[in-house]
Amino acid sequence: MATLLQDLLSLAAAGMMMVTPPLNTAAPHNDVNGLLYLVNRQWRVSKVYTPELREADVAGQVRRMRPEAAAALEEMFAACKEDIGVKLTSVSGYRSYQKQSTIYSNKLSKVGNSQARADEYVARPGASEHQLGMAMDVGQSGKTNLTAGFGSTEGGKWVREHCWEYGFILRYEDGWEDITGYKYEPWHVRYVGKEIAAKIYEDVMPLETWLILYRTESLFDLVITQE
Repeated sequence: MATLLQDLLSLAAAGMMMVTPPLNTAAPHNDVNGLLYLVNRQWRVSKVYTPELREADVAGQVRRMRPEAAAALEEMFAACKEDIGVKLTSVSGYRSYQKQSTIYSNKLSKVGNSQARADEYVARPGASEHQLGMAMDVGQSGKTNLTAGFGSTEGGKWVREHCWEYGFILRYEDGWEDITGYKYEPWHVRYVGKEIAAKIYEDVMPLETWLILYRTESLFDLVITQE
């Protein structure tokens, strides 16, 4: 029992999981086809990964997402229009590894090939949630520029307060930069499913932090069941 506990805690601390069904359940951030796969500057997506996609029936550009995320986006946009009369628009959904590579290269050339400066604005290829097909950059009709000012618009405020009801979380909040690795982006929502989104919204923490707590709790439950 003591040895098993030590092993599990070591795995949790290191962020590593053995490939067994119980531990896979405790580590949803490792399942690239699941709802909680973790992508940031440290955790990357394979360049060959392409999810199942469909185009969301909403106004805007680059509307492709995974089917469940696209359906939730449609529901959320319709609710915003009904609640406050504001039309949200899609700005950027799914991006392939190759597309992200092009975006990063373009930014790199604009900042004198300084990777440090490019990293302030753009994710490197493989480090963007958009490749999962679970993220969407959201704008408001007539105000679709992706700036911090979106958070002060009627649509931005509504998204902050209600996106969790449709399975989305605001991924990059102000003050979370040291954890998420990205600056404040009130326009970037990530689909995680309604149940998890409600918990993360209530707990008010980054996905990275929430996943660590979830993993730790799940591992202890696993230890108890094996006593």
